[in-house]
This record gives sequence, C-alpha cells and structure tokens, in this order.
Amino acid sequence: MTSNLLNHQIEEILETVLTDASGDVYMVNPSWEAIEEFVTVATEFDGDLPTVHMLADDRTLKDVMGDFIVASNAADLIDEGTLELRTLEQAPENSLLITDDTVVAVVHAGDRVGGLVTDDEEFVDASFDTYAARWEDANAFNLRTPPITRVRETLSDEISADAEADFTAILNSLETARGDGDGLDEVTISLLVAARNEALLYDISKWGEDVGIASKATFSRTKTKLEDMGLIDTEKVPIDVGRPRLRLKIGDDRLDEADNGQLATVAQSILN
Repeated sequence: MTSNLLNHQIEEILETVLTDASGDVYMVNPSWEAIEEFVTVATEFDGDLPTVHMLADDRTLKDVMGDFIVASNAADLIDEGTLELRTLEQAPENSLLITDDTVVAVVHAGDRVGGLVTDDEEFVDASFDTYAARWEDANAFNLRTPPITRVRETLSDEISADAEADFTAILNSLETARGDGDGLDEVTISLLVAARNEALLYDISKWGEDVGIASKATFSRTKTKLEDMGLIDTEKVPIDVGRPRLRLKIGDDRLDEADNGQLATVAQSILN
C-alpha cells in the first residue's frame, strides 16, 4: 500500500490495511465508528488476520462495548488472539493505523474519510517503535462480555438448539443490543428466547450467569419487568425438594405469532 486512500469508507480503509499487513498492526485512537467497523470487518474477514493492538480512549471503548453485538464479537476476536485492547492516556490528534511498512492517518472531513499513507522507512520504523513502547506501558481494557461463539454453543447445550437459533435470529435482526434500559439488551433477548422455548427461569439465569452475560439477580429483575409488561408469563413447576421453579412462557399473542425475524421488532414495539 503506497497510495493514499481517498473517498473511501472507513471499513474499506480497514480492510485494505488488514489485507496488506505482513505483521502486527497498531490501531491508535480510533473513533467510535472505527471501532465498530473494525469488529465487523475483522469478524467477516476472509483470510488470516494479523494481531491488532488497539490503543483507544477508555470512555470510547466503554461506550462502544456497551453494545452486546459489538462486544461479543470483539470478545471472539480476543479469544482467537487477533485483537488486544488497551487504553490511551494521551491520544494523538489523528487516528492511526501502523504496520511494519506503512503508517495510515485516518482523517475525517465532513462525511468523507481519507487514509493518508506513508511508507517512508525511517518514519514508519519510528512510529512503530513509539507506539509499541506506548503499548507496553498502557493499561489493559477489561472486556467483561463473553465471546459470542461461547454464548451460542453453551445456550444450545444447556437450553436447546432451538433456543440458540432464536437467539441468533434476533441478534441478526438488530442493529444494536445495548444494555442501557431501552429496547432489547442481551438479558431481555435471553429471557424472550427462554419464554419462546418454555425454559425454566432457573436454567436460563444460571446459564446467563455462568457464561458471563449477567447475574441471576439481573435476570430475575428483568423477568419481573417483562412479566409486568405482559411480554412473558410464568407457571410454577413442582420439584422434589424446595420451592417450585418457574417455567417461562410468552405472555403476548403478538410475540407468539411472530417469526424469528419479526420477534425483535414486535418486542421493541411493545416495550416502547
């Protein structure tokens, strides 16, 4: 890569850098959009990914990773060894992509994005060494979200294959799944899927806590909220010892009649 990448979308610049990189990549001070697009591009990348060392603003990382879809796919990349996250104390003016043979400054100009490229050996070496040193001194970013691959595998094993298919279909139909109290977050989605498949509250909340989605208490509070709104219902299931357990069921006919692709839309319309 020796020429500037002008009039490109950020995902095109990222894909070009990842394709051409012959070693590790430093992604420095990426914007919110760039982090989201990187996760999408890397997840869908056809080929061997280099290891990307992302040095980003702590607040920006926390905000972006509040979306379960982005965070769980990023966790997959971390699990695979192709992404590492650390936080910047002092950010440069531009966003940078640094490989062993190029430096790309990502510049936003209104609705246009450009990648200004240099392959000057002395400058590239100095930049690479500078950010490699800053990387060593940077604090790791603690991404608590579990990898989406693990979420799907364990959901299929511990609840059912149908529940996993419903969960995946809902996520695929959403642009975002943020845990900010509005719309569908990962806990709400899990409970709707459990109700659709008539799973026990105990089983879905234990699975959710074990896999790292949320605590049993969070599942219980969200269940109560959804039950109060009429989205789900419960019935008691006697057990040999102890209090009866609760089986989750869909509480609104509109959800019962919706197919996988419509379930998220119908649920959001009821919640809002």
